[in-house]
Amino acid sequence: MQPTVSEQSFGQLADGRAVQLYSLKNSNGIELDVTNYGGIITRLVTPDAKGQSADIVLGYDNLQQYVDNNPYFGAIIGRYGNRIAGGKFVLNGTSYQLDSNDGANHLHGGVQGFDKKLWTAKSFTQPDAVGLVLSLLSPDGDQGYPGNLSVEVTYLLTNSNELQMTFQATTDKTTVVNLTQHSYFNLAGGGDILSHELTIPAAQITPVGAGLIPTGALQDVAGTPFDFRSAKAIGRDIAADDAQLKLGLGYDHNFVLKTTPDKTLVLAGRVLEPASGRVLEVLTDDIAVQFYSGNFLDGTLKGKGQTYGHRSGFCLEPQHFPDAPNQPGFASTVLEPGQQYQSRIVYRFSTQPAKE
Repeated sequence: MQPTVSEQSFGQLADGRAVQLYSLKNSNGIELDVTNYGGIITRLVTPDAKGQSADIVLGYDNLQQYVDNNPYFGAIIGRYGNRIAGGKFVLNGTSYQLDSNDGANHLHGGVQGFDKKLWTAKSFTQPDAVGLVLSLLSPDGDQGYPGNLSVEVTYLLTNSNELQMTFQATTDKTTVVNLTQHSYFNLAGGGDILSHELTIPAAQITPVGAGLIPTGALQDVAGTPFDFRSAKAIGRDIAADDAQLKLGLGYDHNFVLKTTPDKTLVLAGRVLEPASGRVLEVLTDDIAVQFYSGNFLDGTLKGKGQTYGHRSGFCLEPQHFPDAPNQPGFASTVLEPGQQYQSRIVYRFSTQPAKE
């Protein structure tokens, strides 16, 4: 079977702009639905070890639910993934004030971040893959950020059972950029994610203080609930008496994958759901990954025939460190005119024999 891509209407926004939904399928039964509203992955169907298919991402049934109350299900995040303290930073002596949409802090690009933008989309086919190119111009001053930022995100679903994502951006004025993808996964297709077995090959995290803003230090994971260097159930240590877990109400922390930025693709996380045998590997060329254990899901959100209860999904979001514009010890997220921001994320799907 050849990979295919099709397009249909996904409704319209309040101002009348039409929104589309793109359905991508590879030759092995993996199906991916993406809307150009927020670049949101609304549906991701993969087979389990016995060939039974299920949707493994949290999401909604229609556009209006995403517009009204979306905790970033499946969305492209920008201009800056994660938090910026006080919504403020200084570049070249100029102070910038962003939206404070997470208490006093700025989160995931602001009130109208990239997750709420209508992107221009164009689908394409290759002999062994199908894809979608999403383009956006974020104007100077958008959510308080300087510079006209041209962004392009490519989703490529391959017959080797990978969703390969490329993020690119250029600016006409010095700015900061930290893009990521915010899918919530549940490899069982329902229930909580506490029995999912997670590996993150990181020896350190960026510990946080109040408001989940990094302290600027690095903390070793050895001997703490944050040691996922060997596979363990997400729920094993999630209720441990640990100051960082209490601040995050569970896991909501940045794990350090690299000490210096480079373009090498590395494993950010591997997750096995034992009952289905589904395996997700997340790879990135970025320096860190935010692991979030769905702590703020509380049963008030419903979609796709499910009620999304506490810890019913997890996120692995490759990125640079939170609050880097205010942390001189962190790798820079500054983008200058003439430079190109580029990062890659790969979701690799496979199975292993299920545990009876």
